[in-house]
Amino acid sequence: MVSLDSLRGDRRARTQAQRMEKQQAQQRADRIHAFRAELDRLQGEGVLGLDADTLARVRRYHDGLLAQLAGEYDIDTNHGQKQLSWGMRIASFLGALAMSAAVFFFFFRFWGLIGTTAQVPILVAAPLLTVAGVDWVARRERSPYFAMLLALVAFACFVLNLDVLGSIFNIAPSPNAFLAWAAFALILAYGYGLRLLLVAGLASLMGFLAAKVGTFSGAYWLSFGERPENFLIAGAIIFALGFLRQGNRPAFAGIYRVFGLLVVFIAVLLLSNWGAISYLPFANTTVEYLYQTLGFVAAAGTIWLGIARAWPGLTNLGSTFFVLFLYTKLFDWWWDWMPKYVFFLIIGLVAIGAVLALRWLRARSRGAAR
Repeated sequence: MVSLDSLRGDRRARTQAQRMEKQQAQQRADRIHAFRAELDRLQGEGVLGLDADTLARVRRYHDGLLAQLAGEYDIDTNHGQKQLSWGMRIASFLGALAMSAAVFFFFFRFWGLIGTTAQVPILVAAPLLTVAGVDWVARRERSPYFAMLLALVAFACFVLNLDVLGSIFNIAPSPNAFLAWAAFALILAYGYGLRLLLVAGLASLMGFLAAKVGTFSGAYWLSFGERPENFLIAGAIIFALGFLRQGNRPAFAGIYRVFGLLVVFIAVLLLSNWGAISYLPFANTTVEYLYQTLGFVAAAGTIWLGIARAWPGLTNLGSTFFVLFLYTKLFDWWWDWMPKYVFFLIIGLVAIGAVLALRWLRARSRGAAR
């Protein structure tokens, strides 16, 4: 007799396979549009000449294929539909925030009117029911928008659950709450392929790791936000996790890497300007110089890694922070004594130089690809 767990596992595997097929279908549709655009260009430039009958057969085949893919997988088959899809993502995200806020304020508006014996079951049931809703919607909707909306609401309910239960039973605050939130969000993210839940899980994991690093230094865990180096170590750990296999979610690895390095760069940027908040037992100016140097080296290394591995997210991130570190350093050097028009003129010239340098790197990467 087939068990319920095996049925659920098979159903989950089928859902994940369908999502992979949808991604492949969207990629096929994008390639069809790229092929059509290039074919029109080649025809217009006289490089390629196909008779009208051949072109009509190819177009009919592609039209039928696009219609079939759109019917089976609910993909975007033109630029307008892609814009509408982005609008749906934004609307679902804003709707999730609004519904989460509604749940939060509803709890605190009527919570005092409910007895403790009823409060605990309500708190336990809220995230469980919303997760059940996520599963139900994900199996019936081909698009992820409603599943993402309900998943964010479930995450908000879970966060509220732990917070209120801790208040009811007078449990001392602990950084382990961050770990529980991270586990909940990551389970939803990997189970249903929701990138926004992955970011929420990584943010919670970041809080846990930073709090733990802060306690290792002897500080109370709620003070972990006062020392950016706590986040520096936590960000490096999350970045390293991006090099591990992500099972059937390979796209998640890039989010790990970009999220981790983003936190690292923000921490380094803060320390390069305010050395007093560092753990290092040096003078403030020495600490700032050390982190300024680290920032330039790390940004340059990130650009190189992004180019070498063909990871555009890292390349863009490294380029952005390299420019930020450069501009803050120029501000420290010249703002107080240089005429403002000269300062901004030099900033403009530096920007032109940065564009030329990045263009040179791009040309080199093209040559290496050949």
